[in-house]
Amino acid sequence: MLEAIVSAGPKVKIVSSHVPKPGPNQVLVKVAVAAANPKDWKVPEWTGKEGNTGDDGAGIVEAVGDKVTEFRKGDRVTGFHKTGGPGGTYGEYALFPEHLTIHIAKDISFEEASTIPLTAATAACGLFESDGGLGLPLPSSPTSETIPLVIYGASGSVGAFAVQLAKKSNIHPLIYVAGGGAKTIHHLLDPSKGDTIVDYRKGDEAVTQGIKSALAGKTLKHALDTTSHGSTSANIAKAMTEGGTIARTLGPEGELPHGVKQFQLSVSTVHTPQQEFGAAMFKLFGQGLQQGWLEPRPYEVVRGGLNGVEKALADLKAGKASAVKYVLRIDETDGLDGKA
Repeated sequence: MLEAIVSAGPKVKIVSSHVPKPGPNQVLVKVAVAAANPKDWKVPEWTGKEGNTGDDGAGIVEAVGDKVTEFRKGDRVTGFHKTGGPGGTYGEYALFPEHLTIHIAKDISFEEASTIPLTAATAACGLFESDGGLGLPLPSSPTSETIPLVIYGASGSVGAFAVQLAKKSNIHPLIYVAGGGAKTIHHLLDPSKGDTIVDYRKGDEAVTQGIKSALAGKTLKHALDTTSHGSTSANIAKAMTEGGTIARTLGPEGELPHGVKQFQLSVSTVHTPQQEFGAAMFKLFGQGLQQGWLEPRPYEVVRGGLNGVEKALADLKAGKASAVKYVLRIDETDGLDGKA
């Protein structure tokens, strides 16, 4: 098979590799569409190592491990590949753990489905994990209490899924901090419960004041910062009181005012050691797709299949993606005969 190997730059080379074999609890998928994430170019730069860094994808099950019971050859699925492991989604075939794989109905395209796994899982970890997350009420046990929550970067993929999951847990008021992409999540607002959008383009002071105004005297103790850069967490913390906590998608960049705690969440925990949590969340995502309350993200097709991975990652690095997910149709790759 062909696969794309990503190195720092980002630079991408197409190589010929053996089709991976599924382990006992793995699903081998013929990839129809892979979705690009910022970590796909960041990891090679952080580690100095190259590899097939794709983790989001959708396609048709080709084979399953001998302990797999929920899937069979021919099923339409999307899944979350284990970061750093063999069989990434920037290839003709990919490996997904069974517990992080979802059946997708025929009325959901592979492009739509590929936008979900990693970013929805990141949102779930940040919101709900009791060890490594904010520990907020799960959608299976919606809260009846008022729990204000700030989601910074709410129109990005992680932020938009966090909005949808928080709503399913009846967490309100939700304060979305967003910019030009706010139009893609505006329909998710519930003004009757105090939900509102704060425009970060108006500057740091306006963000803090906008959050305070939206709180209307309520105490803010929880926030998810999916941007995690520069002043984003500090702007949230200034609207918090002692005892607040911010979950960040990237590491802390210095102490925050008011003694606000911060930590970097890790989505890799859904692979191990939080497999049960991961399995429960992916079951929830599947239900959300079937029931219609979980919406895939808007996407933009980057042409060329695997030949387009470098452009997709370079554009992500350059910050060109606004409230869209870049996806690649693998069948557009030059020479799908297993030879680079």
